[in-house]
Amino acid sequence: MRRDELTESRDNVTLTRREMIKVSIGVAAGSLLTRPAGAGEIDNMTDIGMEAAIIFDPHIPEALRQALEYAGDDGFVASLPALLHARATANYDSIMWNTWFTANTEESVVTTLQGNHVVVAVHGGGIFASPARFERVYRATVDRSSPEGFTGQYAAKITRQEARDVLAGRLPDGTEIPVYPFEEFRRGIANLPLRYGVILDYELARNSSNARVPFEDLKDDPTMIVRAGGVEANAAYLDKYQARHNTRVSGNWNPFNRIDPDQPQTRVLYLGGNRGAMDSEGSPLWLGYDSEYGIGGDPSMMGLARYVAVAPPNSATNFQYTDIEL
Repeated sequence: MRRDELTESRDNVTLTRREMIKVSIGVAAGSLLTRPAGAGEIDNMTDIGMEAAIIFDPHIPEALRQALEYAGDDGFVASLPALLHARATANYDSIMWNTWFTANTEESVVTTLQGNHVVVAVHGGGIFASPARFERVYRATVDRSSPEGFTGQYAAKITRQEARDVLAGRLPDGTEIPVYPFEEFRRGIANLPLRYGVILDYELARNSSNARVPFEDLKDDPTMIVRAGGVEANAAYLDKYQARHNTRVSGNWNPFNRIDPDQPQTRVLYLGGNRGAMDSEGSPLWLGYDSEYGIGGDPSMMGLARYVAVAPPNSATNFQYTDIEL
């Protein structure tokens, strides 16, 4: 069977891989068009069509490998702000609203040199920007004293050097990114690059929502603002989300009340979705990949992955693709 003929069952409807990715995905006309350091500028990028593929695999490192291969040097794997913007600009019958996604966004719990616990969110590829870094976690010993591998809650352990580096915007692949304090980020940053970080005080993150929360409250929630890519992007997504079925609440989840912040650790974020956000208020069957749980910040780093990879025209040869509206 060819890769584009693989099937997936969702809500009693079987979709082929080729059908699943025939969707129109919008990406931010502002922040996402600024190229990361070292990538080079693309003039008049708003006039250049981009192409996207939805890439699913039961093994996270393999899914990321395929997504990075599709994106190539001039593309990117969609972060959570990119996915939320895509939803905010898509029709409700789009696949973007009707399944879940893995975001190329991660949250790391680290300790500053002053001894303060913080959460460093990195959009666009951080410590775990490479499949090889994922594989190191999977292949590490399960001994509790191991400096690598999984924590007891299945986050990925990171080294103290990686923790210090991500605070300073230095990533394992050699990339240096800007890292903004939350209060500065809340006020708004012009021309955000594809890859950047935000530092959020751990107590502020710990006291943020970890439940199904009214949409208006989520607009002011610190973790939600960071995850969405800013105040305006957050409000645009939440307004579109709430209007679908005139629901009252949505989930925004984090693990910060039940982990040891002295253990440097990282999680990737997941975006829930099924049936056009019909079940945002929850149901007896709301748990699981295909539930409408909102944004999951406390999943296991083991399991399935579904990334969206974006590339300039004709640069990717694997998978069926579709134009992106910029």
